[in-house]
Amino acid sequence: MKNLMLTTAIVFTFTLPGYAAGTHGGGHGANNHDQAEMHGGAGHGDHHAEMMVGMPGDAAKVDRTIKVTMIENGDGEMLFEGDKMIFEQGETIRFVIENKGALEHEFVLDTVEGNAEHKTEMAKMDMEHDDPNSIRLDAGATGEVIWTFANDGAFEAACLIPGHYESGMHRAVAVGERAMMEDMKMASAEGKAAPAEVAYTKGKVTKLDAKGGKVTIDHGPLLNLDMPAMKMVFRADEAMMSKLSEGQEIEFVAEPVKGKLTVTQLR
Repeated sequence: MKNLMLTTAIVFTFTLPGYAAGTHGGGHGANNHDQAEMHGGAGHGDHHAEMMVGMPGDAAKVDRTIKVTMIENGDGEMLFEGDKMIFEQGETIRFVIENKGALEHEFVLDTVEGNAEHKTEMAKMDMEHDDPNSIRLDAGATGEVIWTFANDGAFEAACLIPGHYESGMHRAVAVGERAMMEDMKMASAEGKAAPAEVAYTKGKVTKLDAKGGKVTIDHGPLLNLDMPAMKMVFRADEAMMSKLSEGQEIEFVAEPVKGKLTVTQLR
């Protein structure tokens, strides 16, 4: 009987660690394997090394520095100001980014498709990127991103906080010999894109600048632009301005026209 109990205890002792290791290692490891296949065969730790836009750069091997300024202007635009972002394949760039605006902004390097996907995700919930290809800055703050552009192509720098991209906060990033051609194709594709379904937004006119062709509207969400409710300045032509007055409750449609958010329809 004693021998039987001793044998059972020994078996039980050696079985427990194996079971725990198997549960954690097998379950978690299998999960990682599935996730790796979803990302093209690499685990999360290798994700940045495989990005089409490039990989984190070595601060000791920076080729040049590009200064980027984040601003909001009186026309309701949010912009990245600075030199054109045209780089050679394999070039390592130090982006020194300063937020001179009154709002929080971010700077994200990715493909146009990648930024569009993340922008959609961020519209659903308040997300903050914590990746080497991005940085989020409070008003008045300065930061940097060091990045190596490993591949030819047309890419993008963008702020993906809801409403900011639609207000103009994105810049083309061209890399290598194919960059110009791909950039032209992207511009052509954008020009041929099907118009979004018209969605009117309720708002109240708070200020009119007839001479400048500007109207300030305290409005609800602009669904066609994925923009949240806020008060902002829009452009409007003379005919549209003649239909508006301060304090007026309106329903309107706003669209980007020559890079400026413009009231295009009113009812």
